Amino acid sequence: MDINLEMLKILTEADGTCGNEKEVRKIMKEYIKDYVDEIYTDKLGSLIAKKSFDKNFPRIMIAGHMDEIGFMVTGIDENGFLSFQPLGGWSTNVMGAQRVTVTTSRGRKIIGVINSRPFFTLPIEQRSKLPDMKDMYIDIGVNCKGEAELLGIMPGDMVTPYFEFNTMANPNYLLAKAWDNRVGCAIAIDVMKSLKDEKLPNELYSVGTVQEEVGCRGSKTASYMVNPDIGFSIDVGVSSDTPGVNKRDAVGELGKGPLINIYDGSMVGHSDLRNFVIKVAHELNIPYQFSYIPFGGTDAGSMHINLEGAPCLYLGIATRYIHSHAGIIHKDDYINTVKLLTEVIKRLDENAVKKIISGE
Repeated sequence: MDINLEMLKILTEADGTCGNEKEVRKIMKEYIKDYVDEIYTDKLGSLIAKKSFDKNFPRIMIAGHMDEIGFMVTGIDENGFLSFQPLGGWSTNVMGAQRVTVTTSRGRKIIGVINSRPFFTLPIEQRSKLPDMKDMYIDIGVNCKGEAELLGIMPGDMVTPYFEFNTMANPNYLLAKAWDNRVGCAIAIDVMKSLKDEKLPNELYSVGTVQEEVGCRGSKTASYMVNPDIGFSIDVGVSSDTPGVNKRDAVGELGKGPLINIYDGSMVGHSDLRNFVIKVAHELNIPYQFSYIPFGGTDAGSMHINLEGAPCLYLGIATRYIHSHAGIIHKDDYINTVKLLTEVIKRLDENAVKKIISGE
């Protein structure tokens, strides 16, 4: 398959934190609309795109969350500096001197930078310590609070990392913000695209969920509406192929295939569904890697305990430098994840789903 780099650029450069996914939802809807029979949203804002031939067929749900890590403006001081609340998991070691975009309630975008104290002004005892989040602020280059307010900035406004999409020196490597988790949104779109002419033995739902980074909230409401028989969350995974990373703490190398997650802090991957996916991968010579995360979770953590429950699996894309302003993925991992999911979905007929659920 050919990767639509323009789609990846538009998705990753869009701004959308938890509870502010409108811009991303509009883009995802535009790209997926020609491949599905119906598109709707739940009351939290998750996008649900459905391809159906028979309502009695098993329901398969693919979820990629639309929100990215970012911040929320909580106040403006008299000098026009913005205080903020993190949305999602941030460490201050990746925040200082980084550019951000403040999006006002009227959609105006204002560039700012998170403060960073010069090294030589720090007391010696503080030079080896991380800055405290409460001491950080956003500088938008104004003289006073009134000037910031005239720009339309107010508490509650969304703040996102500012970073442009780039193809790297080796064009198989792609650099961007918000791979977590616009890559999942893009894969959900491309799986639907690859199946557009197929008569499926199931009902397929590609879902762009909201508010994953603050507790997998959108996947709860979306899976309640879909009520899947089988579910997949598509998300980034922590790469282990960079200097200084202990391979016991991170599993996954760029270019070595999709990550099949064994467990994380929210779910033990369903063993029979996992074996089904592995069998398809072997059949088609699709490379894959195993991953495990002893903390955190993905949308599958909510999906698998919805209503009467559903076998679920988290498939990941190894990504360098996640939960920062920029990450790197490999084209081959993207292509192979789309291919693997596409072929798995073709094979998930009523009999296969019953066997997975029953464990026979």
